[in-house]
Amino acid sequence: MDNDLVQLLRSVIREELAPVNDRLDRNDERLDGISQHLGNIDQRLNHIEEDQHLIKSAVLDTNERLINVESLLENQHRIIELLSARSIEQEAKLKRIK
Repeated sequence: MDNDLVQLLRSVIREELAPVNDRLDRNDERLDGISQHLGNIDQRLNHIEEDQHLIKSAVLDTNERLINVESLLENQHRIIELLSARSIEQEAKLKRIK
């Protein structure tokens, strides 16, 4: 009789715990899905960080080139001013000679 009672209790406990076990199984599946989703997000963030590094390098390179172009333009402007001044001087000399 004790064995029958033990079997009965086990059967009742299994029946009562079945919904809990089902719910835990569903939660495990959902957590697995969430873990996969987070893994995908991590990969995307890593790609974004790599792209951000490339963009930063490109911006710094572009800034350096822009500084060089500005310097060249300033030098060209000075040269043009000097040539203009010389040209004006030459014209003035030619007018005086005539």
